Amino acid sequence: MRLVRVRGVATKHLDTITHTTLSMLHALTQRNDAMAVFIAGNAPLCLIPRLFSRTRVVLNVDGLDWKRKKWGGMARGYLRWSEQIAHRVAHVVITDSRRVQEYYRREYHVETEFVPYGADIPVRPPGSVLRQFGLEPQHYVLFVGRLVPENCAHHLVEAWPAIQAQAGSGIKCVIVGDAPYAASYIASLKARAQGNPAIVFTGYQFGAAYAELTSNALLFAETSEVGGTHPALVEAMSVGNCVIVNDTVENVETIGDAGFSYQGQIGASALAETVATLLHQPDIIAAYRARAQAYAQKHYSWDSVTDQYEQLLIGHSA
Repeated sequence: MRLVRVRGVATKHLDTITHTTLSMLHALTQRNDAMAVFIAGNAPLCLIPRLFSRTRVVLNVDGLDWKRKKWGGMARGYLRWSEQIAHRVAHVVITDSRRVQEYYRREYHVETEFVPYGADIPVRPPGSVLRQFGLEPQHYVLFVGRLVPENCAHHLVEAWPAIQAQAGSGIKCVIVGDAPYAASYIASLKARAQGNPAIVFTGYQFGAAYAELTSNALLFAETSEVGGTHPALVEAMSVGNCVIVNDTVENVETIGDAGFSYQGQIGASALAETVATLLHQPDIIAAYRARAQAYAQKHYSWDSVTDQYEQLLIGHSA
């Protein structure tokens, strides 16, 4: 594998599309048999390799990005249009969720290929990262994601005082992530958590640091209300986290029978009740940690995922 880094125009509306355009232009200078493109918003750009080369194009449309609250009317309209033309500009359209696959079938009468995400982060023992943030293994609930409103980290932050009241002071809440265009939302999260040392914001964490934080959590909370399959959720399951998800159809589909859900429309109070109940049942947590890991190994193996991509890139059915 050869990794080539290019830079887009780092604004909310231009970053992805300019980065993808430059990446495709670079790819045209190479001899490529196939190209994998990600996110529905990049669908119109699939015309570049189609028009200027014989490259086979496989497009993973990811989740329903137009539902994200960060987009205004024009951006939402563009994303919906990109969905509509996806099957016309790419040789193959991939969805990572059966729910999203059904959406494309219902809205656009298009058959897509279902290929889930994989998980391959190593299980890491507690070390310097936990010490840096004052954490003990198996004594914190973890959230990982971009800190934007639709990912609903506020559910966990708002729920934490009630969870503390029932579980005691030994358990912490760890929020991993950031966002470049959501300063006011992030400020509101930190304002709500102000004065509570049990709520820890780590900012972005990658590589070994991310793996250490994920490997040593007691519970993992996926609070997002939009999107398809969330990679952080799959990875949390793969290292043996007991997982709790906002009960969107996509999230519930991802965990199967290997996790718990709370009523996302109710929000913080429903999450607090679910977490507090589990914290009083360590045997249940232990059983679901093992169940989640086994489920991820069966359904989210990178060996299986890459085999499916290889077949689609070659031109065979996955």
